[in-house]
Amino acid sequence: MPVAFRILPRSGLVYTRFEDRILIDEIISTFREYSRHPDAHPAQKHLVDLSRVSAISWDYVKLMQLQALKAGFFCGGGSQTLKVYYCPTKLSLSVSKMILRSWDGVGSVVPILQQHQDDALSVLGLQQERFSNLLADHG
Repeated sequence: MPVAFRILPRSGLVYTRFEDRILIDEIISTFREYSRHPDAHPAQKHLVDLSRVSAISWDYVKLMQLQALKAGFFCGGGSQTLKVYYCPTKLSLSVSKMILRSWDGVGSVVPILQQHQDDALSVLGLQQERFSNLLADHG
């Protein structure tokens, strides 16, 4: 699946990985699945791995629908959500910048772009230097 998430409760973190061609419908479906998960909550930190994205199909109407879903989940609870986007390639950086702009004016979400795994993990307060180590530590 091009979009998958994994909740790492001990770290208070959600790891989301995007692969291949990204379609907004798949992102919406995955976000709905995450928001209904019993371990999901708005204050969780998010690590979004865009390193394997090969293409993206933007549908701006559906993108606004996605942002409305996310705003409904993340806003209004009085907490802030740290979202770190790992974007080591030119395409992933471009996608990340568009995502970053979509969070303008949403004070409950703090989006940060990082181009190195160790920096992304450090910003999240984690000790691991590689995503594979983080995921292995959480079995």
